[in-house]
Amino acid sequence: MKIMIIGGVAAGAKAAAKSKRMLPDAEVHIYTQDTHVSYSSCGLPYYIAGDFEDWHKLIVRTAEEFEKSGINIHLKHRVTKILPADKKILVKDLIAGTCGFIEYDKLIIATGSVPFMPDIKNSNIKNIFTVRTLEDGINIKDTMNRSQNITIVGGGYIAIELIEAFVKNKKNVTLIEQAPFILSVFDEDISSLIQTYILENSDGLVKIINEDVVTEFVGTDTVHGVLTAKGMGFETDMVIVSAGVRAVVDIAKEAGIEIGKTGAIKVNSRMQTSIPDIYACGDCVEKINMVSDTPVWVPLGSTANKEGRIAAINACGGVEDFEGILGSAVLRYGTLNISMTGLTEKQARKLGYDAVSVVITKRDKAGYMPEVQNVTLKLIADRRTHKVLGAQAIGCGDADKRVNTVSVGLTSGMKVEDLLDVDLTYAPPFSTSIDILISAARILKSKLN
Repeated sequence: MKIMIIGGVAAGAKAAAKSKRMLPDAEVHIYTQDTHVSYSSCGLPYYIAGDFEDWHKLIVRTAEEFEKSGINIHLKHRVTKILPADKKILVKDLIAGTCGFIEYDKLIIATGSVPFMPDIKNSNIKNIFTVRTLEDGINIKDTMNRSQNITIVGGGYIAIELIEAFVKNKKNVTLIEQAPFILSVFDEDISSLIQTYILENSDGLVKIINEDVVTEFVGTDTVHGVLTAKGMGFETDMVIVSAGVRAVVDIAKEAGIEIGKTGAIKVNSRMQTSIPDIYACGDCVEKINMVSDTPVWVPLGSTANKEGRIAAINACGGVEDFEGILGSAVLRYGTLNISMTGLTEKQARKLGYDAVSVVITKRDKAGYMPEVQNVTLKLIADRRTHKVLGAQAIGCGDADKRVNTVSVGLTSGMKVEDLLDVDLTYAPPFSTSIDILISAARILKSKLN
């Protein structure tokens, strides 16, 4: 059995390891145009911040370790074409410049995603970065150490983590976001609170420009300024473009593999594509939202690992399904924890739900405990069915554990009334006697009725 895997970060590396465990005699190959395999790109902002100094700690498993286990790693090799009828891939050695056809019995596509670069004038000059590879992180940290004024284009998850990294290093940060508030994946009532917190807890180092876009980077060889559509201009020493990512689907599309509504590769619950013996997993594939049962594209490292495992099991003759995602996410800015799961209120309304929500703020522990902090929780449900649709929580307390509790309920179709009966743990250092989640459910039930 020849199992060829295109891509070797999260999904591809997991698929290779699982394939080799299931079929020890199989010939397993990873082809990647990267210089490393199996590394944590999610950890790059924390390396840049200086939370740890050795970037090698981001490598989960080296190419040499894979080779010792019998998995063949081909770094700096790009797969340029898939020939399903012949069950071959065309591979280019990026160092030697040579090309050759490789046969496969099973093919797993894990090409991931790439940062989206908006149409901005002079985007090819020096000191303009995106965040994806280990080299990106190393170069950003090195340039940050020689810079004072930093611009971030975009206000998503990575952008917020990078603001924290730069503020820790006493840098001036200007962020430009085209939406009314940063983290537009949250509802505005929550994202506005997040933006206010960041501005009030950044020692005056952070400036956020909303409802504007960058049109030009100023500089001939190296960037030294930024211009926006609304006529703003300011100096900068470096720029991070964090305006979202796009699924890498070119070779799949060219091979005739079906692409889903979201622009990512369409797969079934066993990670099978529309062509037999070809599987796909990770950031390059479309997922199903478990609440709405609709196709979505949410690129997350945790999901990529799960999908890589499922793709390998089914490619190796096993049977296992991946039912979908909730879009559960967590990040932080300083001591503020930020988390969400399921549908936002705006998403729910767009999908046709009669969404009802409550937002409450409450202590996360007994008020007399020295480490007590506030948590603000938004809980969303459907008026007709009373089904819980999603939750968002922020706070310097344990916001994420409330969201994790809701995520478990979402997988089973929990109603608001069911949430009232959940037997949550209680002790003064961990929660209040009536947890904020129960309090929110009580108020939401009243609104629903």
